[in-house]
Amino acid sequence: MPGFAIAEAAGVGPDGHDRPSEDVVVVLPDAVVLLDGASTSRTDLPSGGAYARELAAQVAARLSAAPELDLAHLLAGAIRSVARHNGFAPGESPSSTVSIVRWDERIVEALVLADSPVAVFLADAVEVVADDRLRHLRPGSYRDRLSAGGGFGHDHVTALRESAERVARFRNQEDGFWVAEAVPAAAHRAMRASWHRADVRTVLMATDGVSCGVDDYGVFDSWDGMRALAAAEGPQAVLAAVRAAESSDPDGRRWPRAKPHDDQALVQIDFE
Repeated sequence: MPGFAIAEAAGVGPDGHDRPSEDVVVVLPDAVVLLDGASTSRTDLPSGGAYARELAAQVAARLSAAPELDLAHLLAGAIRSVARHNGFAPGESPSSTVSIVRWDERIVEALVLADSPVAVFLADAVEVVADDRLRHLRPGSYRDRLSAGGGFGHDHVTALRESAERVARFRNQEDGFWVAEAVPAAAHRAMRASWHRADVRTVLMATDGVSCGVDDYGVFDSWDGMRALAAAEGPQAVLAAVRAAESSDPDGRRWPRAKPHDDQALVQIDFE
């Protein structure tokens, strides 16, 4: 079994108030599941974190009971089960990202649905499995207001809610983005990759509260830089470096974002 190191930290809500993390990590003997429940202002539905926890349990049960199943089929079944159990319908359901890394004696495979990327370090390269469709979909974004100096606060929460309502129209649509919600077919739109296990050295799995350190903030010049810090000081040091960058931009002007601090989860899997 490979070695593991996991770091997690709760962020804050869009209003800046503390609340429980909506990230979920499940470690199995031959797989890791990482989910990031989507925050929502709706009070008539369970939270994204509650949805992520229930979906993670369903995915983990299927991975354990039927390890031979294709990952997309497995995830589709889990999404269907959660939707049926709760009476969720498309557009009337919480949602979550899903990343799965699974391995056996020969193969390491990854599935990424929405923005929780997986970085796989080989002997002489790093390959990133990322789903950036949501990143490129920002109609009427609240980010414009932050860039102009609007800051976080009541008006930000209002702008974020309005932006989320516009983006929701593109959820699980051909011209939009795909995420775990109440559409099982979304699982088959996930990004996929696999490698010979003998070629894999390390895998990093991150929610976007951590991957932003590479993708947005420039805290790390590459995934290699993140891996180096995690190897030297542990994954908690990676989370702290990202959080320090956010603290240096308290109004979100430099790095417009939904919350002053997002939830963070980072999993380091060492195959060497």
